[in-house]
Amino acid sequence: MFSYVPPIDDYRFLMAEVLHFDAAMAGMGKEVDVDLAAAVLEEAGRMCAERLHPLNRHGDEEGSRLVDGAVETPAGFAEAWRDFAAAGWASLSADPAYGGQGLPFILQLWLDEMLAATNLSFGLFPGLTRGACEAIIAHASEELKAVYLPPMISGEWTGAMALTESGAGTDLALLKAKAEPLGAGGYAVTGQKIFISSGDHDFGGNIVHLVLARLPDAPAGVKGISLFLVPKFLPDADGGFTVRNGMSVGALEKKMGIHAQPTCVMNYDGATGWLVGEPHKGLAAMFTMMNAERLMVGIQGLGIAGAAYGQAAAYAKERLQGRSADGARGPVAIIDHADVRRMLLNIRAFVEGGRALAGWTALQLDRAHTDPDAGERAKADALVALLTPVVKAAFTDFGFESAVQAQQVFGGHGYIREWGMEQYVRDARIAQIYEGTNGVQAMDLVGRKLALAGGAVVEGFFDQIAVDLKAAEGVAIASKTGEALLLLRDVTAGLRGASVDAAGAAAVDYLRLFALVSLGWMWTRMAVAATGDSPLHSAKRLVADYFALRILPQAQGLAASIKAGEGAVMALAADAF
Repeated sequence: MFSYVPPIDDYRFLMAEVLHFDAAMAGMGKEVDVDLAAAVLEEAGRMCAERLHPLNRHGDEEGSRLVDGAVETPAGFAEAWRDFAAAGWASLSADPAYGGQGLPFILQLWLDEMLAATNLSFGLFPGLTRGACEAIIAHASEELKAVYLPPMISGEWTGAMALTESGAGTDLALLKAKAEPLGAGGYAVTGQKIFISSGDHDFGGNIVHLVLARLPDAPAGVKGISLFLVPKFLPDADGGFTVRNGMSVGALEKKMGIHAQPTCVMNYDGATGWLVGEPHKGLAAMFTMMNAERLMVGIQGLGIAGAAYGQAAAYAKERLQGRSADGARGPVAIIDHADVRRMLLNIRAFVEGGRALAGWTALQLDRAHTDPDAGERAKADALVALLTPVVKAAFTDFGFESAVQAQQVFGGHGYIREWGMEQYVRDARIAQIYEGTNGVQAMDLVGRKLALAGGAVVEGFFDQIAVDLKAAEGVAIASKTGEALLLLRDVTAGLRGASVDAAGAAAVDYLRLFALVSLGWMWTRMAVAATGDSPLHSAKRLVADYFALRILPQAQGLAASIKAGEGAVMALAADAF
């Protein structure tokens, strides 16, 4: 396996020349410029490349284990976590009121990309902790915030989300976990949860679980769900957290990938917990976590794709196989073969376009939290809501497809463990499933997000793209993206008021079309910015042309499929399958 090379030059290009980072930070009152941000990312990339990447294959092979009821992570993980936290990476974008550094979320999201690229199993620990912190900040009492947030943000403690039950996955209305009042504000939480990432580990410190359960007087359905903070350790008489709570790991899931990540079956046997938010309002608190996690999961797809591309491109330039197209030379490096270049360009076009779209979305999230104008905050928040299912689903679909194509570049060597490509494929696959399957994300986009503000949010987003495309007239990528945008507007209008079956039949193709247009928009912005003669600028223009000519034409087929309606999908009787 080749060394990991962090994409710092690309981050700097995007911040300085495409996303207008300095102006955005000044508008939000943040004293961070491109040079400082790039320095932070460079240090983060060094940590990922030198500390976490070398643990990745070993962690996959050793895996986490359950020994006498306690989880043991692979050798080196606990030490790496303590170093990660001590260096301040756990607190990068967190609220300074609780010990965080308050740096822009764009740095957090690109750190997440590098974590996923170098060690996805490890990257889930800080990501899940951050999601739990966001729910606590948004919904918990001041007393809970004061006790739990500082050690979680510092990395002394970690967090986990305990939502799923064996009979209640996407349909949370079916969950059975119960919470009984104990007095003094506490509750006894009882039930079993499955698929709980980071549910237990051997890093030391507390593990704070956020658990969905029902109170005794809860109404049926999702309107009867409450959220509870349930720590692994409770406070003792001296104020330390040493008293073991009534929770345990029943088993570790045997998984296709992310073997180093302890995915637990958790048993709560009258475990003491505290209500987060209002009774029966746990769904709103849960979605605070889930929306944060969905962006993170999308970036996991991007990170794995970028890492796989780096490995495959390096291999293709070294591997000798076959003769040149004119037959005059041989053997030649496989990078000379058109089909290998096609696969590498497919991946690169997604990775660099996705990195730009992720950065733009992160800036909107920063605006939603810190812009001095309330109207701008609301506008930015709506755009993040619109794009969250797109980033989660499209990035993880493209990420898995990219890992498979990168594996294909290696040929037979991609199928064996030595080169690490088969691990990328296995690890990438889960991102299409957890935190809401990609089909659910597509239905969320079509069924809920297109209707935001009566359709004004999506139309405003399309208008914003159109303005940039008009300003780039004469650039090939702008023209092709404009054609795809017209198709997207057309099918969007056709889906308004669609039946459940019609929306369901169209949703996945619609989300992919939406993503292609969004990536085309980012490639347009990059092509317009890349006017110099540097190798980076030249490559941006050429890859933008590739995206325009080889990838955007997919928009026509997707639009035709969407317009075909639900008839062919629903025609076959259920018992004929």
